[in-house]
Amino acid sequence: MGNRLAGKIAIITGAGQGIGRAGALAFAAEGATVVVNDLHEETAQETTRRVHEAGGRALCHVADVTDSRAVDALVERCVAELGRLDVMWCNAGGARPESTVEMSDAAYERVVALNQHAVFYGCRAALRAMLPQRSGNLLITTSGAGLGAVHHLAAYGMAKAAVVNLGKSLAAEYGRHGIRANVISPGPMGSEGFLSWLATVEGLRERFESEVPLRRLGTPEDIARTAVFLASDEASFVSGVVVPVDGGIASQYPTPQAELPED
Repeated sequence: MGNRLAGKIAIITGAGQGIGRAGALAFAAEGATVVVNDLHEETAQETTRRVHEAGGRALCHVADVTDSRAVDALVERCVAELGRLDVMWCNAGGARPESTVEMSDAAYERVVALNQHAVFYGCRAALRAMLPQRSGNLLITTSGAGLGAVHHLAAYGMAKAAVVNLGKSLAAEYGRHGIRANVISPGPMGSEGFLSWLATVEGLRERFESEVPLRRLGTPEDIARTAVFLASDEASFVSGVVVPVDGGIASQYPTPQAELPED
């Protein structure tokens, strides 16, 4: 175990699987006490158990982060039981590809509630705890779909673009109070859900990987390591930035590329 986050108290939403679970394990391994939040008790408890088995400290809190009152209660419990809140990582999110013209109102509202409203609720609740401390760190998970268009992810991309602006706005507004805010933008991830979708079309995974400059899908641990850095004092002068963790995708000019021979 390391000590880059020693003594810090962190909440991670959507920590029952994928990026959130990897983040909880990484934060705890670096000395943080982690409040593990997820909508599903079974997955939240499993992440908490893994943290404990690895010798870390974690508290499980099941809550629906699309409910502002539930988010307020999450932060209030953290402060009441652990004394403070140093890092709020609004990570929960997700969507399935769907044609814009066929998307129902209900589906649209669910996507925006999870990927936009929940992030605002989390940051707002965290600020209430951090302002009296005059210190704190807000992390937001966006997506490559929030930086550029992705087919059949218009509503999701819209919400993810909104939280990019939220992170920048909070950095500008609350920096004078000792509070930093940064945004992490994962590229295509080798998560269970994404891999199952890629498997629906023969050769789709290979095509995806061929278009990533590093020629592979990302892992939850890639994102977790970036979050550890941004949450640590090593990044004490880093605020208001969007960090693409995407194998180089964001570096490319979006134009049709001629097939070039291998070096």
